[in-house]
Amino acid sequence: MSFSPAQKEQNRKRETPNVSGANELSAKFVKYTRSDSKQEEGNEGKKWFWPLVKCVTVRVPNNPFLQHVTLVDLPGNGDCNKSRDQMWKGIVGDCSTVWIVTEINRAASEKEAWEILESVSSLIGNGGECQQIHFICNKSDVLDDSDDLSSADIHDRIVKRNLQAKDGVRKAFNKRSKIKKHFTDDSFKVFTVSSKEFLKGKHLSPEETEITKLQGFLQELNDCHSETVNYVSGAHRILSLIQGANSRGVGDKKGRICAKLERITILQLDNVRKEMEKTSLAFEKCLADGVEKSKRSYGEKLKNFLYQGRNSGFCGVLKQVVENGGVYKPKNGKLINLNMKLASCLTDSIGEEFKKTFLNDSECGAFNGVIKTFSLNTDSLIEKYKNAELQLRFLKTEEEKMKAKLNRIIRKQKKRVYSSLTETIENIMEEGYKKAAEFRGEGMLYCMRETIKNHVHSKKDMFEQAKNTMLEKLHDLTENIREILEKTTKESIKCSFKTDGSLLPDVSTELDMVKKHYDQLAGTPDDEVSLTG
Repeated sequence: MSFSPAQKEQNRKRETPNVSGANELSAKFVKYTRSDSKQEEGNEGKKWFWPLVKCVTVRVPNNPFLQHVTLVDLPGNGDCNKSRDQMWKGIVGDCSTVWIVTEINRAASEKEAWEILESVSSLIGNGGECQQIHFICNKSDVLDDSDDLSSADIHDRIVKRNLQAKDGVRKAFNKRSKIKKHFTDDSFKVFTVSSKEFLKGKHLSPEETEITKLQGFLQELNDCHSETVNYVSGAHRILSLIQGANSRGVGDKKGRICAKLERITILQLDNVRKEMEKTSLAFEKCLADGVEKSKRSYGEKLKNFLYQGRNSGFCGVLKQVVENGGVYKPKNGKLINLNMKLASCLTDSIGEEFKKTFLNDSECGAFNGVIKTFSLNTDSLIEKYKNAELQLRFLKTEEEKMKAKLNRIIRKQKKRVYSSLTETIENIMEEGYKKAAEFRGEGMLYCMRETIKNHVHSKKDMFEQAKNTMLEKLHDLTENIREILEKTTKESIKCSFKTDGSLLPDVSTELDMVKKHYDQLAGTPDDEVSLTG
């Protein structure tokens, strides 16, 4: 069954609940977010829409922290439902920050939290947009045997335990090599929070609850993306062009300025080309090494996977794996992904080079900063050609807009480049999984094992195919970047110095006003941010 866009919009349920607090609001949502309930009475308790509901969006009015920030509450990864698991991966891969929330008394040893982080580190790191991981230890004010203590003693004990919890979590992080492949020490932060103390303040100040730190972080994210920034930048760009076209004294210098700008463009594009070629060669070398390691080790990897545990128990597990395309998440166990195991030598070989090329929290930007440093040197040209200042300022803002667009493209496409390794393996393995899933009855385990082994052996060129697919996607990305840089820059230069101002109004007053606001907002990133917990 399919629905038109209008039908899909109609099927979205909107409610404005009239509630007095968080608990009552949660009770209103439970039928959309859970498959069962403790509520036994009344018709409302019998209407459950999960897992039919794709997502529940809660809009909180008049909250200064969340005007341009989306908080996403996600369960652990590896949902047994394939479509929900794919949706989960898509959402978490788009988040700029990940929050792991757990109780303080078991934070460092919280098995599930660390397993989630380990299993998704590549998805949110090289394969995603995550810049920071925040490990949040809640209920920091809960103490045992505190009835006979003074308020000062309770304060001291809470502070001491919070420091111990932070130290324990930090040490646990340092032992997780899978996570540290994708995230540095600086990108991992630990918070110890207490909502009760923040609201009542019996033993801790608001700052000591560390909720104010999280609020400050949200405010920074919120300030990073503002419709005001985009509006003012666009207005400044247009007004500069209009008033520049009205200016006198530029006509005889237009040809000279254009020629200089075109020479600068050629040099800058050449710098970009060289860096892109350098990156491609580095990727090819790493992947070639990964292919050789994959060919040497896939037999041992298959053996370790196919012959683990007792035969009676493993038969059912392997059956689930082959029926779900190589991926299975037991209810009380780690995620099993045979495709990732087979692709691991490839992903490991490219990991460091990929992170260096597309580091999420890098100040210099992708491709060793070559896009960030791409410049028409308009500031120096303004000093030399005062009469063309407005046209050159238009060029500068066009350049900033173009770079912001490229950054969004890179963030989106680099995830496809990275995931292509595992996806290629998954696609090639699909036929083998289907054959293995057909077996039933006596000897099923033996037949499934042999089918998987034979399929991998006959398709061992899949490692080379995965390498070539990644290089193709990287090539497509770099070509797209170079094309946008060249086309946009040339069009902007043409627009700047070939606009006829004879019929355009005088907007000098408006330009001065907008310029003041633009200068105040200069440097604010034109990027949307999101956060998951």
